Amino acid sequence: MAIRPDRVVDGEPGDPAGGVLAPAAALFHSLSDPTRLAVLQHLTHGEHRVRDLTEHTGLAQSTVSAHLACLKDCGLVDSRPQGRASMFFLTTAPELLAVLAAAELLLDATGHAVELCPTYGLGRTGSQTSMPANTSTHEESTR
Repeated sequence: MAIRPDRVVDGEPGDPAGGVLAPAAALFHSLSDPTRLAVLQHLTHGEHRVRDLTEHTGLAQSTVSAHLACLKDCGLVDSRPQGRASMFFLTTAPELLAVLAAAELLLDATGHAVELCPTYGLGRTGSQTSMPANTSTHEESTR
């Protein structure tokens, strides 16, 4: 991974990290949507069909499918055919669970201060908790 405390990254003006942090930033961006986190949380319990995930989350099939496509493009989930359905599963469950556990520890250590952040906090104006159908693509969400 590009983020290492023993490594100083020098970059060019406008690209202070020299591009080496871009993959890590993209990974964290893929985890930045509450709906995608909910889908991942359900998949920690095993394989699910889109239909199962829509029942668990209460979201439209198109919304769940769009988030699964994003997570699949990011390499976090994959699918296998089962009859006419696809079964979705985590590709790297232990590593993903470790990242999510570390995030919970960090939230606890900071007293959940990020919730009050004017840029990313829970009360920010125009915040989205889920991606409406047909309004945001994976490409837009990883920019």
